[in-house]
Amino acid sequence: MYDAHMSSPRRPSNWAVLFQYVLPYFAYVGVLSFPESVLPKPAAYAVATIACIAALAYGWRWYLPLRGPGSPVISALVGIAAGVFGTALWVAIKAPFYESGGEAWEPAAFWGRVIASSTVVPVFEELLFRGFVMLLFVQWDHRRRAGSKDPLGDALHDHSVRDLPPGSWTPAAVAISTLAFAAGHAPGEWPAATAYGLLMAGLWIGRKDLLSCVVAHATTNLTLGLWVLRTGQWTLW
Repeated sequence: MYDAHMSSPRRPSNWAVLFQYVLPYFAYVGVLSFPESVLPKPAAYAVATIACIAALAYGWRWYLPLRGPGSPVISALVGIAAGVFGTALWVAIKAPFYESGGEAWEPAAFWGRVIASSTVVPVFEELLFRGFVMLLFVQWDHRRRAGSKDPLGDALHDHSVRDLPPGSWTPAAVAISTLAFAAGHAPGEWPAATAYGLLMAGLWIGRKDLLSCVVAHATTNLTLGLWVLRTGQWTLW
């Protein structure tokens, strides 16, 4: 009996590529966790950016493609619009949890964070959360509903996220990936990060690509930084 899966080499399992997906995230967080007495903020953001570029370059051949079946130009334009909306959403939801004002960042540290958060951060966070985590839990959800005794083990060791079509999702996978994304933020940012994660999930489902998510995330981080610089609302950044 003919098996379509036998016509091409098996892709590496999700477990086999997990390290490549999480490496840039932990490289970034790890570098920025050094105390300022050891690594001042401007230098920390520069080192973190370089470390992430190296980690992304190392893992690139294992990642999901950023482009989907639709026009990349349309995805980029949709991403820009969604990113501007995301900035307004972030400010509106986060503001009640923080006092207005706050201490301004020194210019070198500010621009270091803006550059990092609008370049490498959107790439590795969207690949990880809207790409790997969401699709891993789509496969987990499928195995769970099929009656597997170990659906997460099956999803990790017997499947590849690259086998799913772009835009794949289930409600459980959206919820889990969004909560994982929010957990990487400060507690006062959890409501805003949850709303933003749902916005990014909507882009993935609607546009069926990660490009729109990356562009939106980059746009939000850039415009939020510029808005904070102009208004002086440093606690919202």
